[in-house]
Amino acid sequence: MRIVMYNDYRVGVIQGENVCDITTLVPGWSPEWPQNFMVRFIAQFEAIRPRIEAYLPDAPTLPLAKAKLLAPVQYPTKILAAPVNYRAHQQEMGQVYKGQTLNTIAEYGVFLKPPSSLVGPGAEVVIPFPDRRTDHEGELALVIGRTAKNVKREEALQYVFGYMCAMDMTVRGGEDRTWRKGFDTFTPIGPWIVTADEIPDPDHLDLKLWVNEELRQNSNTSYLIYDVARIIELASTHQTLYPGDIISTGTPEGVGPIRPGDRVRCYVEKVGELEVRVVSS
Repeated sequence: MRIVMYNDYRVGVIQGENVCDITTLVPGWSPEWPQNFMVRFIAQFEAIRPRIEAYLPDAPTLPLAKAKLLAPVQYPTKILAAPVNYRAHQQEMGQVYKGQTLNTIAEYGVFLKPPSSLVGPGAEVVIPFPDRRTDHEGELALVIGRTAKNVKREEALQYVFGYMCAMDMTVRGGEDRTWRKGFDTFTPIGPWIVTADEIPDPDHLDLKLWVNEELRQNSNTSYLIYDVARIIELASTHQTLYPGDIISTGTPEGVGPIRPGDRVRCYVEKVGELEVRVVSS
């Protein structure tokens, strides 16, 4: 099931080229409090799902082309991101930082990004410093479906609600990652959440990213150093994960600078495509 948030924080399911509106089935829905209802919806989804499936044939519909898609998760308790989780990316960033040997996720752990950095499909990514390099990083992201603490790798995928495309925009420099990657608009996600049952193996998905029409990144999640389950295991040993929390799994090689006027498009196999525009502050 592909779940979207659109227009005035309405919730829908994609069927073909249409959005089927299921907002009436979302517990506590209110356009004024999207931070509350979507997390509750995710936490209660398995109980609600039979009602959704029964409702879909008669649900109000809107052509997908006419819907303004939003970030499908609003105000999670946290966004966690995996640094240097592909070997080829480790090598290329060593060159960017003048021959330094970068550690990987095994040494760094995961880092936090603020929920205020989230934007959805078609949004503008705002470059904060015109005189500093800002890079794109295309990634597979997952959404946690139920509370998780000290989860074992063998059971970790049971805690996933679904998957999204994500971009981790990054200002290069010496500051902490949370600062350089935490600016408003620096975490585009979407275009929807594909529920986990449709992607039983997230560790064999093609991932591509284009800047304008130039293919910059072209890899597969099979090259992750820590696979999806191991990232969840690692993250949940450090802090409790809650429904709606987002984990971005890391970017492969091919990162490069973006500039005002660029259009950046990220594709993840079986998930979809996410496109944003780059503007100056």
